[in-house]
Amino acid sequence: MNTTDSLAPLLERFFTDRLMQQRQASPHTIGSYRDTFRQLLRFAQQRLCKAPSDLMFEQIDAPLIVAFLDHLEKNQGLSIRSRNLRLTAIHSFFRYAALEAPVHSAQIQRVLAIPTKRFTRTLVRFLSRSEVDALLAAPDRQNWLGRRDHAFILVAAQTGLRLSEMTGLKREDVLLGTGAHVRVIGKGRKERCTPLAKPTVSVLKAWLREPQRGDRQVLFPNAKGERFTVHGVQYMLSKHCRQRPRSAPR
Repeated sequence: MNTTDSLAPLLERFFTDRLMQQRQASPHTIGSYRDTFRQLLRFAQQRLCKAPSDLMFEQIDAPLIVAFLDHLEKNQGLSIRSRNLRLTAIHSFFRYAALEAPVHSAQIQRVLAIPTKRFTRTLVRFLSRSEVDALLAAPDRQNWLGRRDHAFILVAAQTGLRLSEMTGLKREDVLLGTGAHVRVIGKGRKERCTPLAKPTVSVLKAWLREPQRGDRQVLFPNAKGERFTVHGVQYMLSKHCRQRPRSAPR
C-alpha cells in the first residue's frame, strides 16, 4: 500500500478478511464495528468535504479521530463507555493496518496512542418484585403490540438476558416442551440455555400462536416485522413506565 491508495480497499479487507474470516467475529461485533465506521466516514466527509470512496488512509489521522470522538460525546450525547467502544473498533482497524500498511507506521502509532477515557461506574439498579409486576401490567394486551411487549418484558425479567440477546432471539431459540428453555449465543460466542418458568412458558406459547410478522423468524419483532432496535426497546419501556398505575412503585 502506498500513500496514494484509498481507505476503502483496506477497510473492506479489515471486515472481510480480519473480522469475518480470521477472527470469525460475531454478527453483533461486526454490526457494532460497521456502525462505528459508518459514523466515522460520515464525519470525515463533512470535515474534509470528500466522499467516503475518495478518502485516503493518511487522512484518517489522530486529530481527526479525536475530533470525531469528541463530536459523538458532546454533540450526540454519547456516553464515555460508548465512546470507548467506538475507539476500540478504530484501534482494532489500525492494528490490522499496521501490518497491511507499514509505510504509515507513524500515523498508526499516533492513533493507537489515543487513550480511552476513564469514567465512574454507576451502580446498576434492579427492579423490585412489585415494580416488575407493575411494568408487566402496563401493556394493553388487547392488541398485538401490547401482547408482544408483555411477553418481551416477562422473558427479560425472568431470564436476565442482555438487551442484544433479547432483541436477537428467534422463534427457533425457544423450546417449550419438557425442560423448557431459551437458547442464546452470548459474548465470545458462548452458548447457554436458560430455563423458563411455567408462567413464562404459558405466555410464550400464546405469543407463538400470534400471526407472524416479517420473514426473519424474530421472536419479538417490531411493528414492521424486523428486529427490535435499542432505541425501540427504550421507547417501549419508557412508554410503559409512564403508563403504570398511579399506585405502582416508582
